[in-house]
Amino acid sequence: MRAYIRLLRPHQWTKNLFVFTGIVFSHRWGEAGLWYQVISAAVAFSLASSGIYAINDVADREQDRAHPRKRRRPVASGAVSPLQALIVGAGCLALALALVAQVSLVAFWLLTAYILMNGAYSFRLKHVVVLDIFIIAAGFMLRLLVGTEGVGIEPSRWLLLCGFMLTLFLGAAKRRAELMEIAGRDEESAGRHHGQRRVLDDYTPALLDLILGITATASIITYGLYTMSPEVIRIQGTANLIYSLPLVIYALFRYLYRLYGHGSGGDPSTDLFRDPHLLAVGLLWVVVTLALLS
Repeated sequence: MRAYIRLLRPHQWTKNLFVFTGIVFSHRWGEAGLWYQVISAAVAFSLASSGIYAINDVADREQDRAHPRKRRRPVASGAVSPLQALIVGAGCLALALALVAQVSLVAFWLLTAYILMNGAYSFRLKHVVVLDIFIIAAGFMLRLLVGTEGVGIEPSRWLLLCGFMLTLFLGAAKRRAELMEIAGRDEESAGRHHGQRRVLDDYTPALLDLILGITATASIITYGLYTMSPEVIRIQGTANLIYSLPLVIYALFRYLYRLYGHGSGGDPSTDLFRDPHLLAVGLLWVVVTLALLS
């Protein structure tokens, strides 16, 4: 059972918190039906992402066996057979689509697009430089859109732009962390890692550092513009949301510190719980934001 749980990677489900962005900022907290739709969409995305991970582990099992950390994955280690993983993965995808179909037709097609895009990413597009980062960001944006357009909430354009810049930042941080990881290995291990992630041959530290700087700056600016938007102030009934901006800036700077100071940053879901500062500022941001919006 532990092997199957590891196959589904439940710690990655924290990424689906993006689905809740719409209801948090829409000021429609008292609508039980809307909460049901949003939670159903988040569960559907969790099932879909787990299904994709299971199928991807089958496709990458040979390469994973040559990786010092990924070789412990259930399929690569032999704890779960490829056939069992495919059955579990297909079952998760079917359940996800069945569940999200009850939310709305828009949500169904957005999740379908997410599944197809990740399939293309796993088998080909993850090796295309720059496009791979955009696909990572698009996955997060589809979560955000399901939690807004998919449940009948009109999203703020500034919020969508901020989310896009933030997720581009996380995608670039993932690639930068991978470059730093292989830089600390011997030549043979580094060669094996490049064989699995051929796209790393096309990235340079300077390019990724530039992308990180641009996207971090754009995330801060667009979030600030979102909080000061006349439309947002009218909907929320307050202009005080700007006071949550320092927490966002601190979280980004702390993430950069972990990336460059500790070589982490390749997995936001894991780093959030490993760093007490990131976890504390994340919880504080939720508390402050809800207090300002209430």
